[in-house]
Amino acid sequence: MSVTIQDLEKIANLARLKLNEEEKSKFLGQLNQILEYVEKLNEINTDGIEPLSHSLDLVNVLRKDIEQASLDRNKALENAPKKNDAFFRVPKVVTK
Repeated sequence: MSVTIQDLEKIANLARLKLNEEEKSKFLGQLNQILEYVEKLNEINTDGIEPLSHSLDLVNVLRKDIEQASLDRNKALENAPKKNDAFFRVPKVVTK
């Protein structure tokens, strides 16, 4: 399978890319090289090979979710640069 110039133009249009003729030529070659490589990978015999989601056999180490007392409000606000009674004051980030 190879990518034609029409395929490339359609892909560029879907990706909202404007390519000049030089870029089209460059990317067409690169896409076709990638597809050739994938075709080589498809030739490999994978019978009896178990599918993997990751190449390393890693396991997440999670702590138990134990209920405990939270930080005291006054202690949490102690080093706040700006505060308003029991709340942190932060700059407004949402505008109309």
